[in-house]
Amino acid sequence: MGSKVLITGGAGFVGSRLARELLKRGEVAGSRIDELVLTDLRAPSSNLASDTRVRTSVGTLVDLCPEFAQRKFDVVFHLAGAVSAECEADFDLGMRSNLHSIQALLESLRAAGNVPRIVFSSSLAVFGPDPSIPMPSTVSDDTLPTPQSSYGIQKFIAEQLVADYTRKGFIDGRSVRPNTVVVRPGRPNGAASGFLSSIIREPLNGEPAVCPVAPETRVALGSTAGTIAALIKVAEASREAFGGRTAINLPALNVSVNEMLDALEMVGGKAARDLVKFERDAMVVRLVDSWPASVEAPRAMRLGISLEKDFISIVRAYVADQAAV
Repeated sequence: MGSKVLITGGAGFVGSRLARELLKRGEVAGSRIDELVLTDLRAPSSNLASDTRVRTSVGTLVDLCPEFAQRKFDVVFHLAGAVSAECEADFDLGMRSNLHSIQALLESLRAAGNVPRIVFSSSLAVFGPDPSIPMPSTVSDDTLPTPQSSYGIQKFIAEQLVADYTRKGFIDGRSVRPNTVVVRPGRPNGAASGFLSSIIREPLNGEPAVCPVAPETRVALGSTAGTIAALIKVAEASREAFGGRTAINLPALNVSVNEMLDALEMVGGKAARDLVKFERDAMVVRLVDSWPASVEAPRAMRLGISLEKDFISIVRAYVADQAAV
């Protein structure tokens, strides 16, 4: 008997690539994938949806969840949600997309009664410089989360819900905190971190890009392939190997914006680097400055999740992916 797998946010950038990787592998957590359900506000690409194992559900997660109790999924990757700057600008959107949706999802999985394994994609935005508890220069798995944005608070609450539903035996939940994934193709989304892809993507396409933070700003990054591999590793880890119910960080590549532009220049030349202009955006600066720039991930490393090699490798992988499209 094979597995039924659900990916929320399955038409998005990471979700669709995770789906393709799972379909290529044909199995997850030691079981053949018989059905892969992708949910999102829009349908996935036709070449992904055409796989006979794929089923799609289009709509808000809150509306779709009631049917999930009858589906009895074995593995769930919960990636759907609103992003950082959106949540800061629209509080109701953030609460609906990041909190109410996971409440509905967890209740549907609880009602199914088969204790599915769920991987929840949280965020490093759960950390921040609280006035009474300064954020350390490097955050680790045991650093106290003190989120400084609505997005970070919603993600942290969701982590605790996953932990409690796991404690009660309703699900086998694992929360992970991915780093900013770069380089994302397409146009910018509403994430405050979106510029970290734009300052590479646009210049490589011969287009100008704006960087809203100072060149010395340091950030924690992850590649697309590395993030997807990590999500699958977490899904396939035993309960004992995952070690506890609290969220884990993923290994980060810690670089400055200047170092990113150095890599851009090495790949695209000085003309590409010259297309990047610095124009400070106070809201983006505030959000980015509240996020950790250096991350340790000992629990993830024990699961065999590896550290990114260097940023130029990420840029070159992006260029190769685009050439293959």
